[in-house]
Amino acid sequence: MLIVTGGTGQLGRRIVDHLRTLVSADRIGISTRDPAQAADLARAGIRVRRGDYDDPASLRHAWEGAERVLLVSSNTAARGGDPLAQHRMAIDVARELGVERLLYTSQISASPNSQFPPGRDHAATEAMLAKSGLPWTALRHGFYAASALGMNARGFAQGTLSGPEDGKVAWTTHDDLAEVDARLLAGEETIDGPTPPLTGAEALDLADLARLASDVTGRDIAREVIPEEEMARRARQNGVPGGAIAIMTGYFRAARAGEFDRPDPTLARLLGRDPVPMRDVLAGAPI
Repeated sequence: MLIVTGGTGQLGRRIVDHLRTLVSADRIGISTRDPAQAADLARAGIRVRRGDYDDPASLRHAWEGAERVLLVSSNTAARGGDPLAQHRMAIDVARELGVERLLYTSQISASPNSQFPPGRDHAATEAMLAKSGLPWTALRHGFYAASALGMNARGFAQGTLSGPEDGKVAWTTHDDLAEVDARLLAGEETIDGPTPPLTGAEALDLADLARLASDVTGRDIAREVIPEEEMARRARQNGVPGGAIAIMTGYFRAARAGEFDRPDPTLARLLGRDPVPMRDVLAGAPI
């Protein structure tokens, strides 16, 4: 059985949808904290069980009979939690169950020295996987295109993308990544250890996004560079948690350092087509 954790999330649900085109429903299992959100998948013949990274017994039950498990990385750090403790628990359970391969959604910034806090967590998790004794694949995703929309929603609406000095980012859609994740989970190709960067074909900074958005919307959208301290102050005023501010600040530092500027042809090769460009993402978004 092929298990997808976080199967009702933004990425996990898309992985399941693509996986359904590759294997029969009875080979797919969903591990989710809230099985009620996957009732439609259960009706379609997919096994849906509760699985919580903080509850190893639930993971043992949810992953029963697993051949391969796709571990969608935890986002608990933004809420003050410990993603590494959760990942360690999940890896231990996978080893206990003897899964044939553990796939993990990592990121192109994965490095112990990353300026981006999740990049350091991804590197630490990859190190755990390397020591686990399990066959493993770290899916080094490009930065999600949806994050460009979410981080700049107010800026697009108001006509100014504000933030500290940044750098180029190889933005990549959830759906393109989910399709490739599903193919690798299904065993269409095996990559041991970290994959090459799974990214879109172009790298764009905020000034590029402002120009593209102006072209797409017909409105004048500008790029405003502000000090990092000013961005953090505005975020605190808007009630953004400290952990989320640290991730936001780290994003700009990592972008300046070129950590996300890594376009690579591997995603296009695995898809058999060009990844969706950022212009199309902006054209289809309510900005």
